[in-house]
Amino acid sequence: MRIAFITPDDRDSFRHYADPRPYFSTGAMGLLDGLALLPECEVHVVCCVRQPVAVPKKIGPNIFYHADIVPKWGWIRSAYLGCIHSIRQQLRRIQPDIVHGQGTESYAGICAVFSGFPNVLTIQGNMRLIAKLNNERMFSYNWLMARLEAFTLPRTDGVVCISHYTRRAVEKLARRTWVVPHAVRLPFLDQRPAAGPPADARPILLNVGVVSARKRQLEMLGLARNLWRRGFRFELRFIGTVQPHTPYDAEFLRQITQAQADGYARYLGWLETKELIAALDDAAGIVHFPAEEAFGMVVSEALARNLKFFGAAVGGINDIASGVEGVELFPADGWAALENGIARWLESGSPRPASAAKTMSQRYHPEAIARRHLEIYREVLANHRR
Repeated sequence: MRIAFITPDDRDSFRHYADPRPYFSTGAMGLLDGLALLPECEVHVVCCVRQPVAVPKKIGPNIFYHADIVPKWGWIRSAYLGCIHSIRQQLRRIQPDIVHGQGTESYAGICAVFSGFPNVLTIQGNMRLIAKLNNERMFSYNWLMARLEAFTLPRTDGVVCISHYTRRAVEKLARRTWVVPHAVRLPFLDQRPAAGPPADARPILLNVGVVSARKRQLEMLGLARNLWRRGFRFELRFIGTVQPHTPYDAEFLRQITQAQADGYARYLGWLETKELIAALDDAAGIVHFPAEEAFGMVVSEALARNLKFFGAAVGGINDIASGVEGVELFPADGWAALENGIARWLESGSPRPASAAKTMSQRYHPEAIARRHLEIYREVLANHRR
């Protein structure tokens, strides 16, 4: 089966044009890891970029890479007309059996719908819900993407939902839906999780994600400050990208500077995969407490390294956490309960779970997730033939 896989190249998203190889969202990478293990597939990753990038012919044994430069007018200001035109041209050359668009946060979803081929979408983030939650102003980026998402969903052959929460959000618009979680990327599963930090070391808690009001790092910093003032000695380390020009991120950077001086928190910036795995293995636990979450890749990847997990009982986090050792969930507004839960864990010696990694491998191995996608592709193609 020949599959066209439309996804943004994050070298373009982060303006890292000099990097020699493409890289994608964690969800897309996990599925590509699995598809690379299936020799019956021929996968063509199709991207648009704003500036020239290195274009390797292949990025896996059966995975080809294609990228075209699209001028400035062809992006969001024209509802991605330039990207649609570019990708249609690429797909005419490739002639895929099916097109899979990764997400509605950018051009992938709408380009899949207008590809001229049978197509499905994966919802990475629920843009309509995010725009409503953040009360986005008219014509802001998220406001526009929410409207493009509402236009796109009824026009695809089906929507792959990464959680039951996402299915509930799209089922009234989509023709057909399937619930298939994101795969945990292979590097998080290939190596046995480390035993963890020494028992006499100061416990390290991690918070991983793009710094934003939705992920609530400022509130998490305040919680860490409260625990420190209560006499608990630990370090909360933040990992993720930051946009200093936004008021929320600017305030986070201001407060983290003082927290680092006091010794209870630190900001590590954005980490490559190997660095992130090392940071997870150095830690005892992770806390992820967003206001909204479609899935929560950071949760499954942290549990795959046998970390204790504290989280908000929102969205796809509930799916991941169900029946897993070492998980404590709290209501999204339960800050006092979360603080006391972390305090109890610190008092008990900050233990890590022993079986969480095994559970994550059984549920979210890339090969199993990729095979489920093949079943969906065959179902869509069978309906087209009928």
